[in-house]
Amino acid sequence: MNRKFFEQAATIDNPHWDILSARQNTLYSRADDVRSPFARDYTRILHSMAYRRLKHKTQVFFNINNDHICTRMEHVNHVESVSSTIAKALGLNEELTKAISIGHDLGHAPFGHQGESVIKKLSQEYLGKNFWHEQNGLRFVDQIELLEDNYKIYRNLDLTYAVRDGIISHCGEVDQNGIFPRDISISIDDFDTPGKFQAVTWEGCVVKMADKIAYVGRDIEDAINLGFLDQSAQSKLLRMARANDERVMNTTVIMHNMIIDICQNSSPDKGISMSPQFNQQINEIKAFNYDQIYGHRRLTPFKHYSELVISQIFNELMSFYQGKYTWTALEENEHFTPTLVNSFQKWLARYCSVEIVPNGELKTLALSCENRKIYQELETREIYTQAIIDYISGMTDRFAITLFNELLEY
Repeated sequence: MNRKFFEQAATIDNPHWDILSARQNTLYSRADDVRSPFARDYTRILHSMAYRRLKHKTQVFFNINNDHICTRMEHVNHVESVSSTIAKALGLNEELTKAISIGHDLGHAPFGHQGESVIKKLSQEYLGKNFWHEQNGLRFVDQIELLEDNYKIYRNLDLTYAVRDGIISHCGEVDQNGIFPRDISISIDDFDTPGKFQAVTWEGCVVKMADKIAYVGRDIEDAINLGFLDQSAQSKLLRMARANDERVMNTTVIMHNMIIDICQNSSPDKGISMSPQFNQQINEIKAFNYDQIYGHRRLTPFKHYSELVISQIFNELMSFYQGKYTWTALEENEHFTPTLVNSFQKWLARYCSVEIVPNGELKTLALSCENRKIYQELETREIYTQAIIDYISGMTDRFAITLFNELLEY
């Protein structure tokens, strides 16, 4: 492929390199490190707990006992595969593309987009603000996720600006073609709704397109395997899939054709683009997915169940708030729900001012964390509510179910 974007890549020769590679704080260094700043981001994300949890988070279909159904982690890996293929062909920075891809869904709510909608309602009701997973992903990499440094002290990830930007701007729900990076003067802080601005790099724009290709393709495969699509729906899908290629037999070929089409049609003048016919095709297949898969009646019990699980965990933790006596209230109720209370106490200990953390194991944990203390002294109900929302949004489906089942025990 013609490396048409080589001169626009986010490399050291890019005029905005200092901004793109900048970190909020100085990251510890090793004299013998051979990695670039973006390669370091990739490995920091790879070793993070938030990334590991993606393997037990729903993508679309809730089925924690079926090893063959796509999870959030597999989706992220699919996006990485699609985006890095496109980036290599276009001459863009593969390391940046892979880092954005692997990190783009960190902190995604349990139970997929249904879980996100439940948390969104809770956030609007109790905090008066929106919740959307792209913004929560940035919150996680900036303020929540911790890694040990060389001295076993836990610190924030401190990722580069370009990777952080790619995470908050990756929204693939908006149907766009011919994507161009936004002006460098528009800050990450200016994002207040999903998809408001494009990424600041071409690499981030590629990830946004790759996200859409990945979820449209694999969701169909899972739906067929689970029997969600009857013969009529599958025949309709096959007709749409063969609109541009009579050889198409499965989603692998559909995704391949879209990748090649982007590589052939994108240019610095036209943006990251599909041809009109393939852009029409992906939008038609996406509409098919929403009609035949995401809105399928068989998902209704799952939607009700996920709302029940999340809301009950939220309500239980909210009942413990007593201002400066909250730690005491948690301790007094520990024997009723030990897993819930113990895990939440440890969550708070990492992000509260060390001075208010009880002595013992929790204090030791708090002293090992030199990160941003975002919950301060739990001085307001709003801060405590945000702590609960952060805690729940980071959970896996499995852990949320474990906590809910504990609430059923007496």
